[in-house]
Amino acid sequence: MFINPGQDKDNIFSILIVDDDPVSRLLLEKILKKEGFKVCSAEDGVQALDIFKRQYIPIVLTDWMMPKMNGLELCRALRSIDSPGYIFIIIITAKDSKEDIVHGLEAGADDYVSKPFHHAELLARIRTGIRILELEKSLRKANKEIRRLSITDPLTGCFNRGYLMDFLPKEIKRSIRYNHPLSIIMCDIDHFKNVNDTYGHQAGDIALKSFVKILNSSVREGSDWLARYGGEEFLMVLPETDLEGAIDTAERLRKRVAKNRIEIGEDKKITITASFGVATFNPVDTKKEITSDSLINMADNMLYKAKSEGRNRVEGILV
Repeated sequence: MFINPGQDKDNIFSILIVDDDPVSRLLLEKILKKEGFKVCSAEDGVQALDIFKRQYIPIVLTDWMMPKMNGLELCRALRSIDSPGYIFIIIITAKDSKEDIVHGLEAGADDYVSKPFHHAELLARIRTGIRILELEKSLRKANKEIRRLSITDPLTGCFNRGYLMDFLPKEIKRSIRYNHPLSIIMCDIDHFKNVNDTYGHQAGDIALKSFVKILNSSVREGSDWLARYGGEEFLMVLPETDLEGAIDTAERLRKRVAKNRIEIGEDKKITITASFGVATFNPVDTKKEITSDSLINMADNMLYKAKSEGRNRVEGILV
C-alpha cells in the first residue's frame, strides 16, 4: 500500500537516489535539496524496492553497478510494480557506450546521464521527467473522468444500465463464491407520466433526481449500489442482504418517498409514490442457475405485482 503520493501540495516532487557510494549519494542529495526537491536514498536496488513497498516516489536516479541488485535489475523490478503513477528512471553511470545505453533503456530506464555529470544537465533531464510525469497524471485524470461518464446516468448521477449489466453478473458470482445472499430491488415511480403531462418534463427531471437522492440515502458505501434501469425505473443491488433485510429497506424507502415534498417551482411542491419489487438469491438455499436476466426478471415480476395490487407498496420473492 503506497502512502506517499510522490508530490506534495506545493508541487514538490520526491526523488529517490540509489547508489552504493556514500560520497556520490551525499553529492546528489546536496544538489537536489538545493533545487527544492524532497530526497531519500538507498544503498542498492534491494533497499530501494523496500522503500517502494512503503511509498511511491515518481523519480529515481540510480547507479548501474551496485551489489545485491544492480541498476538494470532495479529498472526491471520497478517496471513490474503496480504503482499509483509512472516512475521516471534515470541511470547515472560511467558505462556510456552505445551498447550500454541501449541495454539501460531496454531494461526500463527513461534517460541516461554519464559520469562525471554536469549539474545543469542532470537537472534539465529531471525537469524533462517532471513534464512527462505531469502529462501522465493529466492523462490518468482525463481517462478516469471518461470512465466515470461512461458508466454514469447524466441526469441522476447514479450508475447507468451499461454498468448494471456489466457488474451484476460479478455480484452474482461473488454471492455464489462466498455463499452470501444477494438482493436486488427494482423500483418505479407511480404514474410518472402524469407528472410530466401535468407539470412538464423539467418537473419530471426534478422528481427523478429527488427520487434517486432518497434511494442513495440507504446505499451502504462500498457495498450497495444503484443504477438507472430505464425511464423512471431504478435497480438497487444489495450484496450480503437477505429477503427480509431487502424488504425492510424497500419499505423504509417507500415511506420516505411518499412523505417527501418535491419543490418543482416557486411556491409549487408535489408528492410522488413508488412501487418496489424485491428478488433475493441465496446460494445456500437453492441450486438454481441464476443469471442477471433471471434475477432482474423476478424483481420486475414483483414490481408488476406491487403495481397491479394498488401501487405504493413492496412485494418480494426468494428465488
